[in-house]
Amino acid sequence: MKELFKKYEEIIRYLIVGGLTTVVSFGTYTLAATFFFDPKEAVQLQAANIVSWIASVTFAYFANRIFVFGSKNPHWVKEAASFGASRIGTLLIDMGLMFLGVTVLGWNDKLVKLGVQVVVTIGNYLLSKLIVFRKGNGQEMEQEAAEGSAEKPAEVSAVTDYENP
Repeated sequence: MKELFKKYEEIIRYLIVGGLTTVVSFGTYTLAATFFFDPKEAVQLQAANIVSWIASVTFAYFANRIFVFGSKNPHWVKEAASFGASRIGTLLIDMGLMFLGVTVLGWNDKLVKLGVQVVVTIGNYLLSKLIVFRKGNGQEMEQEAAEGSAEKPAEVSAVTDYENP
């Protein structure tokens, strides 16, 4: 069982974080749609959806960085921007599917939102794995270079001190 977990650890962690992100997204959407916006109005439906998106993307970035992909990228602002940009594509898919399901087809907005979250979660994993947090995207080399540059002056001065007493 441990071997199976180890083999699929990243996907399992992503599904857990994705589930929690869905709770954040759905919870935020429900609060926004219940107390601040009318989901029967197309523009207000999308406003509630955008509020939900902002909350869930913020949560998802930090949870994915720490718990799923274990990113050590020192350029986390650039990484976060890349993460946010990758989520814009899935936001557009989210908005389109919500518009189709609720506004065009007249389905229940909460049920449509749950179904849309499945599609969005899969798309987000692929974008995170293949683009934002991919291994070998330079973050390891940049980190090693930063660590190495901090060590080299000490090594050089130690050699210099030894050679020139």
